[in-house]
Amino acid sequence: MTAISKVLIVDDELDICYLLSGMLKQLNFLAGFVNTLSDAVVALQNDTPDVLFLDNHLPDGFGLDFIPYVKKNFPETKVVMITAHDSAAERNTAYKGGVDLFIAKPLNRKVIVDAIEKLSSSGSAGKPLVTQPA
Repeated sequence: MTAISKVLIVDDELDICYLLSGMLKQLNFLAGFVNTLSDAVVALQNDTPDVLFLDNHLPDGFGLDFIPYVKKNFPETKVVMITAHDSAAERNTAYKGGVDLFIAKPLNRKVIVDAIEKLSSSGSAGKPLVTQPA
């Protein structure tokens, strides 16, 4: 993947979905969102995104458990874990699962822009990126 154009957000908090998709649309990305892992499976199959922003605590499971599924079935899709529950254990599990970037909530425009730039410019394979909120 050389350029990012399509982004899927998986988060059960509608405010986060609207905020993040709005920011991404202002930056000229095609951004959509779903609120459950089961809806994410359908969305990934219907229109595979370049980047998946994935919350961990979802109504039908944990994003951490979903990362290997994404990496196995959609290897070109970059996965960005977004979570309010930032711990060393969660980060380690995410990286072992294949996450490309880990962002702790709360999110802001600069953190999102930096994340997209890092994913666009680096062949981040094997190099997990860590972003802290400003």
